[in-house]
Amino acid sequence: MRFSTMLLPTLKETPADADVISQKLMVRAGMIRKVAAGIYDLLPLGVRVIRNVEKIIREEMNRSGAQEILMPTVLPAELWSESGRWEEYGAELLRLKDRHGRDFCLGPTHEEAVTDIVRRDVKSYKGLPLNLYQIQGKFRDEIRPRFGLMRGREFIMKDAYSFHATDESAEEEYVKMRDTYSRIFERCGLTFRAVEADAGNIGGNFSHEFMVMADTGEDAIAVCDTCKYAANLERAEIRPYEAKESGEDASTNEVDTVTTPGVKCIEEVSVFLDVSKETLIKTLIYNTDAGPVAALVRGDAELNELKLKRVLGAEFVELADDKTVEEITGAPVGFAGPVGLKIRIVADHAIRGMVDSVAGANEANTHLLNVNQGRDFEAEYGDLRNGAEGDGCPRCAGTLSVCRGIEVGHIFKLGTKYSVSMGANFLDENGKAQPMIMGCYGIGVGRVAAAAIEQNHDEAGIVWPAPLSPFDVEILPIKIADLEVRKAAFELYTELTEAGLDCLIDDRKERAGVKFKDADLIGIPLRVTLGDRNLKEGNVEFKDRGTGEVRLVAVADAAEEVLKSIRGAGQ
Repeated sequence: MRFSTMLLPTLKETPADADVISQKLMVRAGMIRKVAAGIYDLLPLGVRVIRNVEKIIREEMNRSGAQEILMPTVLPAELWSESGRWEEYGAELLRLKDRHGRDFCLGPTHEEAVTDIVRRDVKSYKGLPLNLYQIQGKFRDEIRPRFGLMRGREFIMKDAYSFHATDESAEEEYVKMRDTYSRIFERCGLTFRAVEADAGNIGGNFSHEFMVMADTGEDAIAVCDTCKYAANLERAEIRPYEAKESGEDASTNEVDTVTTPGVKCIEEVSVFLDVSKETLIKTLIYNTDAGPVAALVRGDAELNELKLKRVLGAEFVELADDKTVEEITGAPVGFAGPVGLKIRIVADHAIRGMVDSVAGANEANTHLLNVNQGRDFEAEYGDLRNGAEGDGCPRCAGTLSVCRGIEVGHIFKLGTKYSVSMGANFLDENGKAQPMIMGCYGIGVGRVAAAAIEQNHDEAGIVWPAPLSPFDVEILPIKIADLEVRKAAFELYTELTEAGLDCLIDDRKERAGVKFKDADLIGIPLRVTLGDRNLKEGNVEFKDRGTGEVRLVAVADAAEEVLKSIRGAGQ
């Protein structure tokens, strides 16, 4: 491809509305242009990168035995009403009407549509298992689209859905997809971790997110320093304190009542009483479908409502309003404590290790000192708090550290959520109707490209991993008007193109400095520079974009050396 004929509008200046490095560099490198909030044009260079990601995905999905289909973008409300998500999904679902007044939506995901396909055409266990995937545009009306392709409203997604007759078969496919995703992201040249995660509004009872490690990532991840355990911070389990024997580290100090006028929040109590937050018991009152509950965490911790739901086995948990708190505790918000409470109490494991704690007295402007679990109150124990740096790994004796990541893929065990509600049944070996067991597996294609930039860039621009690069090699002739330079450059371009490489030749009549800056910005892994001085000595210059290594190669050997370099990198 000739630079002079390609729509490749590079920019010197960073766009004012770009927030993260991938967005800045994609705009500057002429890959994307903003149309509206969260909606972007993909220009030729961007399309090339996206197609490289899609190629890897297709090869690995096909290798796994999945079959590619293509479903409509516009979906009828009837399908979504069957699953119950027409009412439940929320404002992210962009709803519209056709000319006849019938309700439709732009598909943000396709569980309903694919379930409809399978329920119509698969009737027996003999047609299972089945894994169907597509690579298609989606639309989610994000309230705050940002970060370019990392959180847009319109985006390209690979979504796959599997159907099974048994739990064992569903588990096998889940593991197969986890391995397939690992191969995909390895081939994309990314550093990533598969982390345990919450299923969110897709549904299901178990899921893994694939996180590309990057300081700019939106998600916090807890990672063990010893084993392979990793989890989204909201999902991360924490190794519990060992239960203490009776009398071990027990306090003989009597509970003491102190006046704390107007002192309600943890920070205020800590300062007023001159004690550390770690010695405080935070008592939160929740309404649940099983009745009111008091949840206890240490003063320096944040309660995790998802974990609270799991510990309680509740359908919903909601922080109680001020009136309810006062009715239950007898005190205004800010003075609740576990001593004397008459409702169910659940406590984080960390509460077990606390001695002579400070807690609310269930009386206005009052706190208690020297509160001890077991002696002064009883509780059920579980993992209730968000993980933090230095917590114990739940799988081994290691320690958890917290880092940032960009979610590029997510796999779910859906169970029978959609098959039951939509009547996707099959006849088993005994001729009895059974609901199909489902799995769901997604990859954000644009996110993969953006995440690769977040992980691979420098001050000059993008440093593409070779498998994602828009071109294999850039040929950069200096003084293109020089006949010898031009002749040598196009001969090399022709030879490499005929050998099957994708080449960009910068044939513009621009200064060398402009060409070099654009080459660094675009980030093609290998650059071959042809200048009159080196050519007179029979050489061309090779530069590795990643390492910055520069070396001279004989003109006669240039094509062979390029091929060796590219194919040696796994292209």
